[in-house]
Amino acid sequence: MCGFAGILNLDKKAVNRNVVLEMTNQLSHRGPDSEGYYVKENVGLGHKRLSILDLSENGNQPMISKDGKYVIVYNGCVYNFKELRAELEKESVVFKSGSDTEVILEGMAKYGFGFVERLNGMFAFAFWNVEEKKLTIVRDRFGVKPLYYWNNGKSFVFASEIKGILKHPDYKISLNKNALNEYFTFQNLFSDNTLFSDIKLLPAGYSIFINSNTGDIQEKRWWDFNFSEPDEKLSFEDAKEETMNGLRNAVTGQLVSDVPLGAYLSGGMDSGSITAIASAQMNRLYTFTCGFDMSAVTGVETNYDERKDAELIANHFKTEQYELVINAGDLKWSLPKVVWHLEDLRVGMSYPNYYISKLASKFVKVCLQGTGGDELFGGYPWRYYRVFHSLSKDEFFENYYSYWQRLVPDGDKSNLFQENVLKNIDINSPKEIFKSVFDGNDKLSYDSPEQHIQNSLYFEIKTFLNGLLIVGDKLSMAHSLEERYPFLDNNLVDVAQRIPVRHKLNNLDKEISKINENALKDKKRTLSYKLHDDGKNVLRKAMTDFVPENILNRKKQGFSAPDESWYRGENANYVKELLLNKNAVLFEFIDRKYVERIIDEHMNNKINYRLLIWSFMNFEWWCRIFLNGEKVD
Repeated sequence: MCGFAGILNLDKKAVNRNVVLEMTNQLSHRGPDSEGYYVKENVGLGHKRLSILDLSENGNQPMISKDGKYVIVYNGCVYNFKELRAELEKESVVFKSGSDTEVILEGMAKYGFGFVERLNGMFAFAFWNVEEKKLTIVRDRFGVKPLYYWNNGKSFVFASEIKGILKHPDYKISLNKNALNEYFTFQNLFSDNTLFSDIKLLPAGYSIFINSNTGDIQEKRWWDFNFSEPDEKLSFEDAKEETMNGLRNAVTGQLVSDVPLGAYLSGGMDSGSITAIASAQMNRLYTFTCGFDMSAVTGVETNYDERKDAELIANHFKTEQYELVINAGDLKWSLPKVVWHLEDLRVGMSYPNYYISKLASKFVKVCLQGTGGDELFGGYPWRYYRVFHSLSKDEFFENYYSYWQRLVPDGDKSNLFQENVLKNIDINSPKEIFKSVFDGNDKLSYDSPEQHIQNSLYFEIKTFLNGLLIVGDKLSMAHSLEERYPFLDNNLVDVAQRIPVRHKLNNLDKEISKINENALKDKKRTLSYKLHDDGKNVLRKAMTDFVPENILNRKKQGFSAPDESWYRGENANYVKELLLNKNAVLFEFIDRKYVERIIDEHMNNKINYRLLIWSFMNFEWWCRIFLNGEKVD
């Protein structure tokens, strides 16, 4: 786990070493253990290392191949590197280190790009062919590790975080107003845009190939999810067995580390399953839980504190458990830091992630995370059933898009944005961005309820999960902590994609029985969507022998602070101080009266606008930090 930055001058001019150093220094929090640079002619590569495997100098980067023909800078962890190394050694490749970096370097040198498809892990890297002067940049199939780039025609500039690119002297910061429209629709970005004009996020499972001699640049997708071809003959018992073995092997494979390792522990099944498996293979597993001060909290948010359930699991598996309690005042202290590290605003009210990773970093360098289980095994059934009864592709898109307008619907954008934004955007473009997520996948069909749910799984793992992973990476690396995701193991993902949706959603057969042939033809009927909580059925059954039953059957609960209550109570003054003062920067782009109305309706208990208020506060700090240059302590 590290950070890297690089420049390839397409105009053939020599790279300024000082620029590479300054770009790379912006990533020091990602790699405090060592640094290195490769600057030669029109290419420059910089690296900050967080030592996890082979702590010696032999693992430092940039790393050059034995024959001197190739150079790599790399961020991530490949869990099957020992098996791949053994194969390369049979081909007479000699290694000088025990790192996974060298395995990727020598594997690419030996077999070419096809070697990437064999990597089981999380990674982003840049690979330079010295003789042919060709650069390849790659992002892992699930998008765990970020990689950003900017191309102005003269230079191709890239980095693990946007703040590295911002230090290139030719880049001038400005707001991408189309991305702003996208963010205030989805509270996320589904495209490859960022809030910074012309800076792109390389999509998950993509690579870019650049020929420095010709200037030719090609972007290609080398992997994609496929939920559209499940094994309908797979029995529930066999699916359960494959899931159990797949998760056990995934957790075991991700325990590889030369430094202390722990796990996040909520009160839920996903983290509980990981803890169960990991604790059986370690003498004393560190576990970390984040709770909330509930003294002034009311309503459904009183269930947000998961400490009791987490303690039950910790006691059951005899882990070394550490807990952190967040109170309302912690928001004000952390928000500028959270925004600085996130750079590109994303899904969720994420400051608890900042605090829990800070706690874990005091004890370990690696922490296992339960993210991914919901997206793979159908953990959000109330969302999937929204499209279950759709009768066509168009109706599927209409129903689903209406749900994913999480913040401001398109029809209200003319009230949200200032004129300088409105004249530069297409208000309705997020709908086309939404549809584009499905582009290029010719295996998708829209003819049955099961296919609609399969398409929902595909969409959410490409978008919602992508946002969660960016938040996880940025806020853990803020504290030089590596997060790993056992559910995002190549083999386990393959298993999950093969499992029919009827094994994931417990009530699916009952729902299907309600739809007769005539009802499917009746496109004018009124649909009634009910809340369901029957997801991840096969995963629950697979973990029966590992996790206490009351945890397995616990209702789905996201990791979120009780901000609905806090915004009306203890944090009300901070919300108003930040957003309603006369010098608030966001009003250059956002209508003041719109924000005032949202805050008023929330404070007076009319509508729960906690997500939108959070997004306004984040954007205010984004403007202060990145547009106005305000320093963060």
